[in-house]
Amino acid sequence: MDFLQAVVLGALQGLTEFLPISSSAHLRVYPEWFGWGDPGAAFTAVVQIGTELAVLLYFRKDIWNIGSTWVLALFRPALRSTLEARLGWFIIVGSVPIVVVGIALQDLIEGDLRNLWITGTVLIVLGLVLGLAERVGRGTREIAALTLRDAVLLGAAQAAAVVPGVSRSGATISIGLFLGYERAAATRYAFLLAIPAVVGAGLFQLPEVPGGKNLYGVAPTAAATVVSFVIGYATIAWLLRYVSTHSYTPFVIYRVLFGSLTLALVGTGVINAT
Repeated sequence: MDFLQAVVLGALQGLTEFLPISSSAHLRVYPEWFGWGDPGAAFTAVVQIGTELAVLLYFRKDIWNIGSTWVLALFRPALRSTLEARLGWFIIVGSVPIVVVGIALQDLIEGDLRNLWITGTVLIVLGLVLGLAERVGRGTREIAALTLRDAVLLGAAQAAAVVPGVSRSGATISIGLFLGYERAAATRYAFLLAIPAVVGAGLFQLPEVPGGKNLYGVAPTAAATVVSFVIGYATIAWLLRYVSTHSYTPFVIYRVLFGSLTLALVGTGVINAT
């Protein structure tokens, strides 16, 4: 039964990681609905590696171009003004806030911040923020217009995703829209920025998988990670096509409904907040 539960959660992770609806909130809330209990922060972090492997595969050309140009630019000054070299630095700088916050708040991330009162509230509030960002954002800037200031702001937004319910992609995309970037550009950069953070968090939590901070064992967690990779790859391809011609409004509505239902179930005692 543990194996089946882990696979279902892996599928849920793959489906929700890249949509701006918070995969960590879904991995926290749905097991409570089903009576499975909290799978633990270690399970969540490690299964996210599967979806980030999907990002590595899907954006392999972009990653190679950014990485190789960034390295060459260290020795060839003429390359330092290229978009790829600048993106390399921006991703590094943008990854610093979530590393600092993740280390500083590790105990809170694995404990108090997983309270479903917080999760439900954050789902609603950040959903409304996403809706506002799309309404007021100009949506005219392309990724080539990215500046160091923007990279810092986008990195700070990503750092807020240590709280289940925020959504790493949702927070980053919201700030990107507020800064005037196109939906597709903000979404693409959010995926690239997430790679160091999620892979790093997963590797950091890997030693905890066999222990008490993971409800499932090594084999179920590994299976869930594989499932999250397959479904995550398909979700990336779909979302990038979707946002090129559609708004984020359906996701805003879903977040508000999901958060409201979570708070209602906690408030009536159907599920436990902790």
